[in-house]
Amino acid sequence: MNISDAQACAARLSGSSESPAADVELLLCHILECNRTFLFTRREHQLTAAQQTTFEQLLQRRIQGEPVAHLIGSRGFWTLDLEVNAATLIPRPDTECLVEKALELMPDSAARVLDLGTGTGAIALALASERRDWQLVAVDRVAEAVILAEINRQRIGLANVTVIQGSWFEPVTGVFNLIVSNPPYIDPDDPHLRQGDVRFEPLSALIAEDNGLADIRHIATQAREYLVKGGMLLFEHGYDQAAAVQQLLLQLNYSDIDSAQDYGGNDRITWAVWNSAPLQDSCGEEEKNRC
Repeated sequence: MNISDAQACAARLSGSSESPAADVELLLCHILECNRTFLFTRREHQLTAAQQTTFEQLLQRRIQGEPVAHLIGSRGFWTLDLEVNAATLIPRPDTECLVEKALELMPDSAARVLDLGTGTGAIALALASERRDWQLVAVDRVAEAVILAEINRQRIGLANVTVIQGSWFEPVTGVFNLIVSNPPYIDPDDPHLRQGDVRFEPLSALIAEDNGLADIRHIATQAREYLVKGGMLLFEHGYDQAAAVQQLLLQLNYSDIDSAQDYGGNDRITWAVWNSAPLQDSCGEEEKNRC
């Protein structure tokens, strides 16, 4: 089997992948330890017997629906190549829209930034790679995710990110100029949970009660204690949740609330500004338990 023969196997993925040719290219680059240019300039290059066996095994797993990122152990995000595994969500291209918006909205100055539910570390590491003057704290409650995010941090060599374990704000101290999160936001009854790559990803990173809004509500409520005056809160959410998230933020006394679309034209990112002092600083001792 040569590279051209292997690429023709993309036809076998037509019923199980939205991008069969790209999937096969990624598998071949992984097996041959090459880039895509090699594939297109060396089509007659012969795979060894061992490489053919590995290719066939990975192709069969992809036919069964297993994500390519899990098969090759990595996924490109922003300008980074991130290690991935089954303990976390696979970074999606649409999440890059959150990174873009954060960089666009924040002033060109040093900042302290919190990434909640960091998973692979994708958002925090992308922001840190663009803004070396920012200090980022990346939090995840899952020990395996924390280990993975730290592996990615070390591979990329970013000293301005600290990865810690805990549930949302539980391990966090101090205040932040920006809080970002791509939290679970899918309703537990959503039929999409039984389709495509998400079947192989942890449900705890996908689903939330209250029509998918429970974790967003919790974060938005608690974030008021951790944002500086004028600090910004930025969410990724479901394609049909922008209006509900905006209303939630309005009820919590945030201002300057707006949303932006993802690459598919869906309202995917919503942000708001906290214009008061952090609640933990503005409450008296008797009021702190109610704030």
